[in-house]
This record gives sequence, structure tokens and C-alpha cells, in this order.
Amino acid sequence: MKKDIISEIPIFKELNSMQLQKVSDIAVLKQVEKNEIIFSEGEEGIGFYIVASGMIKIYKSSISGKEQILHIFEKGEPFGEAAVFMDRPFPATAMAIKKGSVLFFHKKEFIDLAKKDPAFVLKMLAVLSVRLKQLASMAGNISLKEVPGRLAEYLLYMTKEQNNKNVISLNISKSQLAGILGTISETLSRIFSKMSLENIIEVNGNNIRILDLKKLEGLSKNGSFK
Repeated sequence: MKKDIISEIPIFKELNSMQLQKVSDIAVLKQVEKNEIIFSEGEEGIGFYIVASGMIKIYKSSISGKEQILHIFEKGEPFGEAAVFMDRPFPATAMAIKKGSVLFFHKKEFIDLAKKDPAFVLKMLAVLSVRLKQLASMAGNISLKEVPGRLAEYLLYMTKEQNNKNVISLNISKSQLAGILGTISETLSRIFSKMSLENIIEVNGNNIRILDLKKLEGLSKNGSFK
């Protein structure tokens, strides 16, 4: 079962059957409940995780208790890998926002495997580096823009994530999306309404249809409505 799950994970897609079995041997499949904390900010990074099912949010909390969602990970996506590759404590908190399961890889066992089979790591890192570059680019672009531009940038990112489809399925709530974009739900709702009025998008529940890609790209570039 673990090997079947692992074989479908993008960062392991270049591995051969023997390598997949070795990865499966050190992986621990854990069930997680909704709102369960996987790890907390500042904890020792003893290993990393991959979402097998469900959804995991990574967030930081301010002294006042305000929550800033950094990213939401879905099936097949790794998180907490800095614990392995940078030898640092977890920089943020991870919480399950849906009931599901995660694969856990202990740092020592993963590094031991990497030492025995360096080619395995090179294959995995090649895929992982592309993913990290995409996330870093999106995060950098979003942080420099006003909220309308942040939302436009996020929607453009999601079109690529979902194979350039013109209908995006949001698997998170509007409040969670607001948290990612560093705003509040009311502000996000107003921007969605404005984008709909200008025929940039059409919102139907959690499905968002891109009506005018050029306008969306323009909004992302300009950062705000003209």
C-alpha cells in the first residue's frame, strides 16, 4: 500500500521499482484528524512529511494570535523538508485541515538511504527544486502586491497547478485563502465581486472560471484595479 502511494508522488516519479521499495521501507504512514497539529514552530526537525490524503496548512502565529497561512499542501506534496536538508527547527506550524494521512520520513533513515544511493537523491531533488522554485516565485510576487494583485497572482498559479484549465477548483475555504493572501474574508469577497463585475472571472461556489486571462494577467501585473 505504501509503495503504491509513494509511486504516485511527484518527487519520487523518477525512481525505479527497487528505489521505490527502499523509500517505502523507511516511510511511516500516519493517520491525522482534522485540526490535528503535525508539528509546531520551533520543534526539532526530526524528519519531513508528504501528504498522502487530505490537506495540511502551514502557518505562523503572531503574539496577538493572528494567523498567517504560508501555504496549503495537498496530496503528493512534501512539507517540513527543511528539517532534513537544512538541519533547522521547523520554521512554522503544520495542521491538518481535513482528515487524512501523511507519510513520515525520519531524517536519519532518509539520509542513510541517500548515502547508500546518491542517484536516488539527485532524482528526487531535481523534481523538488522545480517545485520549490515555483512556490518561491509565487510567494515573492504575492508579497509585493496589493490584495487584488495577490489574488490574481494566486489564481494564475492555480491554473498552472491544475494543468492550465480555465476552471479552477478551490479546495480551501475563502477564509483560508484570505489567510494565504494576508487579508480578511470580507476584503477578499469584495475583490471577488469586483473581478466578477469586470468579467474577469465567474465564481460558482468553489469553482472559479477564468473569463478573461489577459485581464487577470494585467491585474496581477498592476497589483490593483485601474
